[in-house]
Amino acid sequence: MEAQYTQLAELIGMGRFEKIKALFALIADLDEADLMLAMPANVPTLSEKFGRTEEETEKMAELLFLKGLVFKSFKTDPITYKACSHMVQFHDATVLWKDAPREFLDAWQDWSDTDGYQLSKAGLERAAESGQSHQAGMRVIPVGLTLQTGTQVLAEDDVNIAIDKAEVIAVTACTCKITAQKCDTTLECCVQFNNAARYAIARGTGRELTKKEAVKLMADCEEEGLIHTVNNQKSMHQVICNCCRDCCGNFPVKIKHGLNSVAPSRFQAEIGADCNGCELCLERCFFDAIEMTDDNLAAVTKPDMCVGCGLCQVVCLPAAITLNEVRPMDYIPDSWIH
Repeated sequence: MEAQYTQLAELIGMGRFEKIKALFALIADLDEADLMLAMPANVPTLSEKFGRTEEETEKMAELLFLKGLVFKSFKTDPITYKACSHMVQFHDATVLWKDAPREFLDAWQDWSDTDGYQLSKAGLERAAESGQSHQAGMRVIPVGLTLQTGTQVLAEDDVNIAIDKAEVIAVTACTCKITAQKCDTTLECCVQFNNAARYAIARGTGRELTKKEAVKLMADCEEEGLIHTVNNQKSMHQVICNCCRDCCGNFPVKIKHGLNSVAPSRFQAEIGADCNGCELCLERCFFDAIEMTDDNLAAVTKPDMCVGCGLCQVVCLPAAITLNEVRPMDYIPDSWIH
């Protein structure tokens, strides 16, 4: 593997993984890799460094932008181009590139199923063994239904508040579903806000939504059985993902090992005496937190596995399920987000 790809992998903290180097090599030739490694820089500076015309350099930089490998800063004149700087950015942006070859997408899924999975599992196990708290990068927020009387739904938990306060909203395809191809649930289900939305629209990877359209999309996702997850920070959301159980890259470690790869919401489901034993809630729970009791009524028998998403509540016709506040908000401070 050429040294440039090792250096690019090191930029996102993944220099020891050969599969990450190979991912860069699949969609960036050596000239493009060199250009990225010379960033941050503007087109005149890059043109002078590599002895190309500004027109040639800008064409290369724009293609890298469309590929999701570089980003634009409009705070300078001329525009400064910056190479991707962390793993999630590299994954999400490149997978949404409309011309991404299937070989590249399959290579991402191979990483997720092997090195990525083991890396996440090992980190969570070390934190659990040492008694250290693990600050998950994503967290669950509950469905947009009425919660228990007296429970205060904070703005950080409220889908509708996020939508109402947004300046620009866009929806993109789910990057996990693009690579995994393991289910037939709605593909276009990741909702972006403000700068994230502007970026998606500029690249042609997302389409703009009205607030009414966004509210309907979120309700449809709840009915379909998708869990709302957001960046685990207190300020208003950049993105709301609507995650399935089969393709989502966030949940496998939780499903298989009970480790909190995603922070739960502040709530937990409780099933009351009005339960009619229909078992629909069992089918909705990703984590098998609900089981039938000896008297053929449903109960949350594994509270540690309940993430407080509320999907079970959506289908409960006798309204026997409530979401009760049982834990404080556990989020990554905004200052931690790069």
